[in-house]
Amino acid sequence: MGNIRACIFDLDGVIVDTAVYHYQAWKRLANGMGFDFTEHQNEQLKGVSRMASLELILGWGNVTGKTEDEKLQLATQKNEWYNEMINQMTPAEILPGAREFVQSCRDAGIKTAIGSASKNTPTILNKLELSALFDVVVDGNSVTKPKPDPEVFAKGAAALNVPPAQCVVFEDAIAGIQAAVAGGMRAIGIGSPETLTEADLVVSGLDKMSLEQLNRL
Repeated sequence: MGNIRACIFDLDGVIVDTAVYHYQAWKRLANGMGFDFTEHQNEQLKGVSRMASLELILGWGNVTGKTEDEKLQLATQKNEWYNEMINQMTPAEILPGAREFVQSCRDAGIKTAIGSASKNTPTILNKLELSALFDVVVDGNSVTKPKPDPEVFAKGAAALNVPPAQCVVFEDAIAGIQAAVAGGMRAIGIGSPETLTEADLVVSGLDKMSLEQLNRL
C-alpha cells in the first residue's frame, strides 16, 4: 500500500455532520428569548467556542444585561438540547461513502483513527455503529490544544505507532488541514479546493475518495 500506513479522520464534516444539531439547538435558544437565528449567522460560529458563540448570538438578538451565571445557564441548556439530538442519531446519518472508504482502508491493511476536538465523539461513533472501524479514537476528552495545533493528530499517530510521514489526515476545516501539515502529515481536504488551499488533495466527500488516489499522494 505504498508508504501510507494510517488514515486519521476528523469526525464532524468528514464522517458525519453534527453542525445541523448545533444550529438547531442555538436556534431553539434564540427563539426562546424572542428572536431568530439564521443559517448565515450560524456559519459565523464555525470553530468558535460555546461561550463565545453565545456572546455573538446575544449580540445579534440585542440581548443585554445577562449575568455570567445566566450566560452559563443558557450555554448549558443549549448543550443539553444538542446532546439530546445526537443521542437520537442513527447510522443513516453517516456521510455518503464514509463507511465504505474507511472499510476499504482497513481491508488494505491501513490503520484507521479518529482525531476530533468533540467530547461527544464516543457517543456519536456508538450511535452511528462505527466504533469498530477505528483502531484508535483521540477526542476532546484526551486533547488540550485545539487545532491548528497538531496535538490531536500527533497523539493519533503515536497511538497507532505509525510515523507522521506515513499518516494521511482527512479534514474539512482550514485549522484541521493546518494541524495535519504542522504535524508533518499529508492532508486530504473534504470540501472546496478554493478554501482548503493547503491540502495535498481536495475531494467533495469520502464517496469521491479511492485507495488509488491515496496511493498517488
